[in-house]
Amino acid sequence: MKEYLIPAFERKAKSITAIDVKQLTSYTDTLIIIEGSSQRQVTSIAQHLIKSLKGQGKKAIGAEGVKEGQWALLDYGDVIIHIFETETKSFYDIEGLWADAPRIDLSEFEAAYKSQGE
Repeated sequence: MKEYLIPAFERKAKSITAIDVKQLTSYTDTLIIIEGSSQRQVTSIAQHLIKSLKGQGKKAIGAEGVKEGQWALLDYGDVIIHIFETETKSFYDIEGLWADAPRIDLSEFEAAYKSQGE
């Protein structure tokens, strides 16, 4: 999971939420929802994730909306990453759609990133 999260922390995402959906759906195990403060930041986070993960040998099955910068979707099979601009995130409320699914505690990943920066 760390490999999916650290690049988002590196681009100073406004918020990051991870939801465990493996017991609720057959198409993925984890949803990661990242909020960027602008369309430019959404594009930057998405491009950085794609490049970082490709460097680790992980290639996206699909990628949508990266250039537009309002809602980018990166599909890695077991992990699907949604990167939203603030207004778009609020409008679609993916977290609300998965309100019954358990959240994954990201504090250790955030701490790992902060310790790398020191």
